[in-house]
Amino acid sequence: MHDAIRLETSGIPTAVLVTTVFLHEAKVQREALGMTAIEPVVVTHPLSTLSNEQLDERAAEALEQVVHAWGGK
Repeated sequence: MHDAIRLETSGIPTAVLVTTVFLHEAKVQREALGMTAIEPVVVTHPLSTLSNEQLDERAAEALEQVVHAWGGK
């Protein structure tokens, strides 16, 4: 979250990717750091044990959210 805030305040659009398990923590951090405008990109937990095919599915799950976070349509 700290890196995203630094980039955003420098005018560089970011996307903070979290899994469902860490969404609450991400929201708490952005509140504490005063950057409530950052909306985390959320994918289903877990990531670390997935096959390449399953990771592709998670990437597809995140794509629309990332485009939105970067200011796209």
